[in-house]
Amino acid sequence: MEKEKGIVTRFVIGHSAAPGGVLDKAIDAEDAEHQDFLRLNHVEGYHQLSTKTRLYFSTAISIWDADFYVKVDDDVHVNLGMLVNSLANHKSKPRIYIGCMKSGPVLSQKGVKYHEPEYWKFGEEGNKYFRHATGQIYAISKDLAAYISINLPILHRYANEDLSPLLTKFLDREWKAKAGNACVASFDWSCSGICKSVERMKIVHNSCGEGDGAAWNIDF
Repeated sequence: MEKEKGIVTRFVIGHSAAPGGVLDKAIDAEDAEHQDFLRLNHVEGYHQLSTKTRLYFSTAISIWDADFYVKVDDDVHVNLGMLVNSLANHKSKPRIYIGCMKSGPVLSQKGVKYHEPEYWKFGEEGNKYFRHATGQIYAISKDLAAYISINLPILHRYANEDLSPLLTKFLDREWKAKAGNACVASFDWSCSGICKSVERMKIVHNSCGEGDGAAWNIDF
């Protein structure tokens, strides 16, 4: 796929707080076998996800000259052909940031998940974040990836991962698949991904997949 269609896919991961440990060695072994990892100079941690995302974009554009760079969670089902075809419709447009857009509340209360220490920047209590793509899957164009890379040291990071750097249709995915109109991606909102993805990913693929040959028939 990489040579034939110019589509590069990688599992993106940093390293543990204790480099050289069992987990890092396991990743090294798997990478040596499959060569499908992009290793970042980054310490993995839940509260460092936005930093990891910014570093991913800046690293990816330094390695691959692509029209778009896509971030996808590993528990999301993606129809690669539909994704590429959707992005192709925006190829000639500048500064593309495309995904499933949302605007959630700014949580000012300490001790809760996603507490925003800088909540006061968004106005009075009860205000929402500015509109942004949900973190499960989104894409940015080359010029935006270059902007992130150039300005990496000065980009501000908020508590909400999705804010830091397809108009896609996620709902009614099985109905759309049966109608021959597969979605770009599928996930369960309640789990922010496919619930019990290890057990259910194949089931979702059989119900919502675009067909095994779809990605090979695309013309980007």
